[in-house]
Amino acid sequence: MAEKRSWFSRFVNILSLLLVLVLLGRYFYKKPKYKGGEAAPAIEATTMNGEAFQLEQFRGQFVLVDFWGSWCGPCRRENPQLVALYDAFHSKPLTKKGGLEILSVGVENNEKRWKSAIEKAGLKWPYHILDKSTSLRFFNGPIAGSYGIKEVPTKYLINPEGEIMEANPSVQRIYEILNSQLN
Repeated sequence: MAEKRSWFSRFVNILSLLLVLVLLGRYFYKKPKYKGGEAAPAIEATTMNGEAFQLEQFRGQFVLVDFWGSWCGPCRRENPQLVALYDAFHSKPLTKKGGLEILSVGVENNEKRWKSAIEKAGLKWPYHILDKSTSLRFFNGPIAGSYGIKEVPTKYLINPEGEIMEANPSVQRIYEILNSQLN
């Protein structure tokens, strides 16, 4: 009987160790590539409206870069909060150049579904970029690749100097940061 318990105990210990290793590996794999204080990687693309876009054009303003997907439930549930955030801070004098800008980067394979999701969610800001995956695997488009995106939603709040302030801040945290800039 003691031998069975010993075998079972070892089995449980090995299984527990494997579970911990898998969870740690997943955590480090999905951790954002960039942290606060680093320069935001350049983004050059064409918006949904066919206009040339460069992240550099927003130097002097706060920018939220939001990586999302029309197929992502958590992203879609967060969309109303982002619209409210945009409404609250886009026209506020956060800096001499103005308020918050949002850049939505759609990590997608289906352009039609992406455009439909933008319309249905009422994502009213003009800066929507499709980062189309080059295969059935997501996250291998040029922008998602340069930012090391492994999951969506992933957000980067960029300060007026072009540096990443925070990686994956909650919408509530973004409110706190931007409200502190109004005082």
